[in-house]
Amino acid sequence: MKDNAPQHPGERHPRPEFPQQDQPHPGWTGPMDPPPDHGEDSYRGHGLLTDRKTVVTGGDSGIGRAVSLAFAREGADVLFTHLAEEGEEARETARLVEEAGRKAVPMVCDIREEEQCDRLVERALAEFGRIDVLVNNAAYQMSQPDGIQAVSTEQFDRVMRTNLYGMFWLCKKALPHMPPGGSIINSTSVQAYKPSPHLLDYATSKGAIVTFTQGLAQMVASDGIRVNAVAPGPVWTPLIPATMPDTTEFGKKAPLGRPAQPAEMAPAYVFLASQQASYITAEILNATGGTPLP
Repeated sequence: MKDNAPQHPGERHPRPEFPQQDQPHPGWTGPMDPPPDHGEDSYRGHGLLTDRKTVVTGGDSGIGRAVSLAFAREGADVLFTHLAEEGEEARETARLVEEAGRKAVPMVCDIREEEQCDRLVERALAEFGRIDVLVNNAAYQMSQPDGIQAVSTEQFDRVMRTNLYGMFWLCKKALPHMPPGGSIINSTSVQAYKPSPHLLDYATSKGAIVTFTQGLAQMVASDGIRVNAVAPGPVWTPLIPATMPDTTEFGKKAPLGRPAQPAEMAPAYVFLASQQASYITAEILNATGGTPLP
């Protein structure tokens, strides 16, 4: 590789050591050590999403920020959601999108509430006139190493409403406003296939996302809309120090020996959103660091 060529995240962060760190939920990017890489210095666009109008849930940080940045550098305008307490994080994502010369629309939205999903779609239509790409990325998890007895009904309900209900409502409400050639991309997980016991409820929701994705893809194929999902393995995002008890070992069991950086997930979403994937639907794109999945 030429000396002036951009390094990919694996070269910039080869098997880093992760000191123990804890944050309150939902977690913030600033205190993380090492800092996550969203592609700020490495992602190069190639016009794959020129003038596409896109919606990304959970775009304030982590994978959502990396996807928003990549979409913008590929030529897309981006409306992304965040929680009210994540305003500072959202401003940074908006800055990155606008720095790429595209329109950024940050929106406070709790997708656990159907009426807020309604307002999200209405806002996207007011800003863009249509929705070309919907990325259902926002998620909630909370590790419970003490077993199923430690999973409260409140936690289970929050996981399902965030990870499943929000996706269902947004797909249902956005589809009438998506033209042929549109794309829905859902975030599932390696947990859908290889569940960790301490993430029982989260893994259950991610398994349901696989089924939902494959079923909806067949339902809307005749409308020219593609529906796919990305299944990340361990990724270094604020959700990890906010929900996992041990960050020192995070990602070390992946065959590549480390967790991914958010920037390493973004190209999968770009590909599935682009017309390069025009014959791909009902697919789960695995990005697990080498863990084999079905």
